[in-house]
Amino acid sequence: MTTTTQAPACELDVPYEGLAPTATADFNRDGFVHLSGVLSPETIAQYEPTITSEVIRLNTQHVPLSERDTYGKAFLQVTNLWRENEKVKRLVFSKRLAGIAAKLIGVHAVRLYHDQALYKEPSGGITPWHADQYYWPLSSDRCLTIWLPLQETPLEMGPLAFARSSHNYSYNRDLPISDESEARLKQALAEQNFEDVVEPFALGDASFHRGWTFHHAGPNRDTVPRRVITVIYMDADIRVAEPTNDNQAGDRNWMPGTQAGQVPDTPLNPVLYDSRTA
Repeated sequence: MTTTTQAPACELDVPYEGLAPTATADFNRDGFVHLSGVLSPETIAQYEPTITSEVIRLNTQHVPLSERDTYGKAFLQVTNLWRENEKVKRLVFSKRLAGIAAKLIGVHAVRLYHDQALYKEPSGGITPWHADQYYWPLSSDRCLTIWLPLQETPLEMGPLAFARSSHNYSYNRDLPISDESEARLKQALAEQNFEDVVEPFALGDASFHRGWTFHHAGPNRDTVPRRVITVIYMDADIRVAEPTNDNQAGDRNWMPGTQAGQVPDTPLNPVLYDSRTA
């Protein structure tokens, strides 16, 4: 009889014990955190093949890498995989991951904005400096992203890197991810002496970063894709804001039917964790 070893079925809902007592304050100071052992290697092994299969199935980028612009060379991007596959949904809806997010931003509950798979192909280029919240029509900065690699991610694969405490830097927030954001932010952050924190990720590690934390990634010099799933969480009581740019107007689609001033309490934005009922 053949037996297989699987991670505990409940790991995605078991609280993470690796946060320091000062985690909320540290996250507020630095704008990001890199955590070890967020998920076990066994859990990653259960979900990676499904996520990769869905990325291959849903990918719409078929232009050769050499013919793409800088953004196109950075990664293959597929959004809201949870709506396509029930197994991916179990990972995206993990109370363990959402619980970490809620504690880091200091709120009782978080709801889903959306998920994104970001696959940096072999020989894929840099991810330019940018801040995610440029794209988000939200009324506060109580939102963040988990960046969860699906393999060990050494420096040559282009792990996500952060400018420490740059979420407090209000200049250059009007830049979409582009060659311009790479040039202007690289210079400005260096002039302001923000530390560029670049670290490898072990299997099961994950990072969380605030919406206004400037971050980037190097090219993938390996022969295999750098496979990553991200989930964007927001304070469950956050309200939608009037868009300040065309990208934010487009991002309203992730919160269908919600008007400015309203909480995005929609079927696509469910509450994933609430400490008052956990």
